[in-house]
Amino acid sequence: MNKENKLGMGLGALLSKSNNSSENINGVQKINISQIIPNPAQPRKNFKNEELKELSSSIKNQGLIQPIIVKPISNGQFQIIAGERRWRACQLNGMHEVDCVIKNINDTSILEAALIENIQREDLNVIEEANAYKGLINIKSISNENLAKLIGKSPSHVSNILRLLELDPKIQKMVIEGELSMGHARALIGVPNAIYKANEIIEKKLSVRQVEKITSEFKKNKTKKTLKDPNIIDLEKELSDKIGLKTSIQFNESGSSGSLTLYYSDLNQLDDLMKRLKK
Repeated sequence: MNKENKLGMGLGALLSKSNNSSENINGVQKINISQIIPNPAQPRKNFKNEELKELSSSIKNQGLIQPIIVKPISNGQFQIIAGERRWRACQLNGMHEVDCVIKNINDTSILEAALIENIQREDLNVIEEANAYKGLINIKSISNENLAKLIGKSPSHVSNILRLLELDPKIQKMVIEGELSMGHARALIGVPNAIYKANEIIEKKLSVRQVEKITSEFKKNKTKKTLKDPNIIDLEKELSDKIGLKTSIQFNESGSSGSLTLYYSDLNQLDDLMKRLKK
């Protein structure tokens, strides 16, 4: 099964869908390259110069085999739906015109097409892949698990990739530029002073295993703090049953003091609670 089929709706299928609100202009036509602009919502931001030069050389020798798909916008300009990499390579060749297929589709479908095109590519960096996943989740309003089924990946793969977006943008940039691997980045999630540690990884050329060892102690301590005493859990349940509200009991580090939190779901519950407390 190829990657496009795994997506359930391939890029071609998405772009060939009929659109009652506009008409499609079928066929390939040449458009001045200066009239074409990239899609600002395109998740792929990193285009490697060497790869663009290779593609540019291929286009120069073989021609543009696959046309660029664009959407007409204002002032005689066209926005790229799919094919920004090819458009950039054509620019390197100094081409004045490029073959395009014009499609009139709405902005949501344009973003969906761009995301699908990116996921179908094998050479996405993991941050771009994460942004593409996040974009599809938002557009389709689906869970991580449903997205995993849609793209033919395991739920754990999708969750691990998406968690990278929790990292500071500076660290994400290090991953995009190849200074840090996905393994390095994953080890830094939720760790304090992560940017400092990321720079240290690069400077000292630390392996993923070394980084995991450094950060594991913090994560163990954090896990211990989040684990609640079973006796406290039983007490919370007993209180919840008696007052009819969810409760949470927290102790400070010394265990000598803490807080009791009561959760209400609407103003009626709050009003009832206040009356009971005043009695």
